[in-house]
Amino acid sequence: MNLLKAASTISLLTLTSRITGLVREIMVATFFGASAWTDAFNVAFRLPNLLRRMFAEGAFSQAFVPLLSQTRQTKSVEQTQELIDQVSTALMWILAGISLAGVLLAPALVWLTASGLHPAAFDAAIWMTRLMFPYAGLISLVALSAGILNTWKHFAVPAVTPALLNLAIISAAVALHKLVHPPIYALAIGVMIGGVAQLAVQWPALRRYAVVPRFRLSFLKAWRSEGVHRVVKQMLPASLSVSVAQVSIVINTQIASHLAAGSVSWLAYADRLMEFPTAILGVALGSVLLPSLSRAVATEDVAKYSTLLDWGLRLTLVLALPSAVALLIFAQPLVSMLYNYGRFDHADVLATTSALRAYGVGLIALIGIKILAPGFYARQDLRTPVKIALVVLACTQLMNLLFVPWLGHAGLALAISIGAMLNASLLFRGLRKRGMFLPQPGWGQYAGKVVLAQIPLGGLMLWGAAALPWDRAHGDLLRLGMGLGLLAASALVYFATLRLLGFRLRQFMHSE
Repeated sequence: MNLLKAASTISLLTLTSRITGLVREIMVATFFGASAWTDAFNVAFRLPNLLRRMFAEGAFSQAFVPLLSQTRQTKSVEQTQELIDQVSTALMWILAGISLAGVLLAPALVWLTASGLHPAAFDAAIWMTRLMFPYAGLISLVALSAGILNTWKHFAVPAVTPALLNLAIISAAVALHKLVHPPIYALAIGVMIGGVAQLAVQWPALRRYAVVPRFRLSFLKAWRSEGVHRVVKQMLPASLSVSVAQVSIVINTQIASHLAAGSVSWLAYADRLMEFPTAILGVALGSVLLPSLSRAVATEDVAKYSTLLDWGLRLTLVLALPSAVALLIFAQPLVSMLYNYGRFDHADVLATTSALRAYGVGLIALIGIKILAPGFYARQDLRTPVKIALVVLACTQLMNLLFVPWLGHAGLALAISIGAMLNASLLFRGLRKRGMFLPQPGWGQYAGKVVLAQIPLGGLMLWGAAALPWDRAHGDLLRLGMGLGLLAASALVYFATLRLLGFRLRQFMHSE
């Protein structure tokens, strides 16, 4: 399997999802702006998303995928199917209980997450939390399916599935925002429709490409099985590791809810733009690397394991650094041309821009974590990332005390970025210290050329940000055309510079 081709496939399909996600955010910004009502939706949607990241795409995938990969490599087809059935059954019953608890405890959950919301928005957040909380269960089953498909080296369906959520939210908002009160409820209805749609698409893909989980009625039998015990044993430290990051998000949301109305939404709009490079690069590379690293560990191929990590980090640097430069230099034009419509005014542009630039500081580290952390997960060492995450959490909150009084909501984003830099540095140090990763020769020259290639790219973007008109008074189509044209020209200049410096596509080819 060509890893670059696989990662490119995931990136392109993920791009489809992120584009629909951006269209969703543009629609939300146009219809609702950045207000107490959008803060309420973001808080309510964050709660099931938090559980999804903690237990499904986070801890569960980190524990389940290496075990499934190892079982498929070393055991029979029947034993592999039995593992999938046992884990699926236990997961289904646990998710049902969590979803019910979330619906019942919605008022307490909203208070713990964002007690500073306006009273009417607080009540709306409770209603939307109750409606959307079962989404956590649906999307967790989607994560189960994605883990199976990725292990069978089929990446397309898991990569494109998130687009269905965005399409459902867009459709529901357009069709229902004038029929429900308050109109923001239309977004919550769309979330649930999207969750059902994502799960419905996964099952035919499993039937065609891999194996279909068989859910059983007996929870206790599945819970007592060896496979579930091994997954749970690995999930406990992994859950703590992922939970630390999510606890940081909850704390930041709580702090933002006590700042100016719209702060939660400004951070969410900026985060949506950050998700483009982090998902297209980080998620794609992480999805490809984790099963491959797990297979290298299962076959005790130390050289291959180290080479895979080196390949991922080199590709991260060459693609993530120009993205970070763009977010730092071209942030305001990006926010203006994408969000500055309808109820989203110039003040919202400036507030979102400050958050986006603060996030951009840590972009390379945020993507690097998605490369380095699988190096530990593949070896079923989940305790080290937990310890690092705890240190990062403490440091991030100390930075909040320093940055928030000075920078407001942007201080929260900056603390996350610097925390990510610390996290990536400690993960890298841990891999090197344990002898798990040996960088290939030539890193200094390679990094120097990549940095040098940023000069013409940054210069073109700096000129465009200062010389071209980005205010909405100059026309929406003109702004959009200028922005897309300048981004395309910057990309051409960057890759042309890389070629002049001796970079060739074959340098990044890696077959497994």
